[in-house]
Amino acid sequence: MRRGLVHVLAWLLATGAAVTLSWWGVHTVMAGTAYDPPRALPITAADDDPTAQGSKPLAPATSRPPSPSPTASRRPSATPAPTPSRTPTATPAPSATASGEVKAYDTDGGRAVFDLGDTSATLVSATPGTGWSMQVWKTESWIRIEFSRSTDRVSVFCTWHDGPPHVQVETY
Repeated sequence: MRRGLVHVLAWLLATGAAVTLSWWGVHTVMAGTAYDPPRALPITAADDDPTAQGSKPLAPATSRPPSPSPTASRRPSATPAPTPSRTPTATPAPSATASGEVKAYDTDGGRAVFDLGDTSATLVSATPGTGWSMQVWKTESWIRIEFSRSTDRVSVFCTWHDGPPHVQVETY
């Protein structure tokens, strides 16, 4: 009986050590990848009117952030479907709709940057502020970015279904 108890105790200790070592290894690898806060590239070609559509003035871009590590490329990317996405979005503008008019909208919840064409718009980037999270929805005629923290919500709507792109910021 005593010998069996010693074997069970040895097995429990070895299993606990193996699980702890495995958890530590996975935690170390994952700590620098999928859970890093999102980064956005600075806008260097700012438009002439930094306070367009009631947004706050643009912050100057002082330097380019360091290039992401090789493990950062494993982050999931945002999909163009209208389902919510909690990852930062960086979509290059198609050449047919790009007008070169890039406008940034700073809100309490974060920053949204759009490339506004004559008949459509594309999302350049969306970055939540510290302590805020975000979701992005896209369709053929509108883009919505919602920044949220606790009960606070800020939505940035860009619509172009009945004319040129129009951006509206709502806080609720």
